[in-house]
Amino acid sequence: MGTTPGSGKVDFPAAPGTDAAMKAAIPYPDISPEIFSISLLGFDFALRWYALAYIAGIVLGYWLVRRALARPTLWPGDTPPMTRDQLEDLVFWIVIGIIVGGRLIYTLVYQPEYYLAHPAEIVMLWQGGMAFHGGFLGVCVAVYLWCRAKGVPLASTADAMALGTPAGLLLGRIANFINNELWGRPTDLPWGVIFPGPAAQDCPGVAGPCARHPSQLYEAGLEGLLLGAILIMAVWRFGALKRPWLVTGIFFAGYGLARFIVEFVRVADAQFITQANPDGHVVQIAGTFGLSMGQLLSLPMIVVGLTLVVIATRRPRA
Repeated sequence: MGTTPGSGKVDFPAAPGTDAAMKAAIPYPDISPEIFSISLLGFDFALRWYALAYIAGIVLGYWLVRRALARPTLWPGDTPPMTRDQLEDLVFWIVIGIIVGGRLIYTLVYQPEYYLAHPAEIVMLWQGGMAFHGGFLGVCVAVYLWCRAKGVPLASTADAMALGTPAGLLLGRIANFINNELWGRPTDLPWGVIFPGPAAQDCPGVAGPCARHPSQLYEAGLEGLLLGAILIMAVWRFGALKRPWLVTGIFFAGYGLARFIVEFVRVADAQFITQANPDGHVVQIAGTFGLSMGQLLSLPMIVVGLTLVVIATRRPRA
């Protein structure tokens, strides 16, 4: 094994049965998951990239929605659905929704047996473990309850939240990459990444270092950059906020489709992988083809999103 001069890539022997003698892969960058840590009164406190991604994502989303609220002509009847003070109040509700929903779905759907046996650990957020679909569901519930309590139109509020969400998805997926988690299946493509650790390097049939799809970066590009750009263009160029539920529908369908596609190259959660089911499918369709938990949870989002888009586009602009 050696490094190709000037390329920054590592060459390693091809997997058995392939024609190529050597393949190229990108070494995993040496980035600590912790930005810094301090010891205080016998306890260790650390600021992690993942936590910073959540904070920065909420701040960027808030800034983007505030920019939209400052343009009354973007909204139905040329009237924004809420004031800046109301937006700040809503952000607090959303943070609670993300934490509660993301943690509960992760513990009760992805690892129910462990957490039902250790219920006290459900609230131990510092140990890690959040599910996007759960956080998303928590946000939906929080937005609905807040709109009911404040008398604010639900459709336009949902559109505003959909507009601000991709920024957090972009940063969150980059943080997943830094954390060396949620990597993809083995690949011989030149942008495959050699993730460290015995789990990442456990690739049957692969001789030498095992390169994997950087599926976290695929999701960052699709769910964050691309979907965010589409929503921004739809709002500021095509007046999508004038059609209530349209931006929400585009977000639902766009995220669901992006996640569904990336799941084909992303390693399933360990609890779903067995010797008889190495791909971790929760639904077997035919032979080795099936659906992962991420795909199963994404399908309703796609259906709901497309339905909202059709309904919104059939109505006149408000």
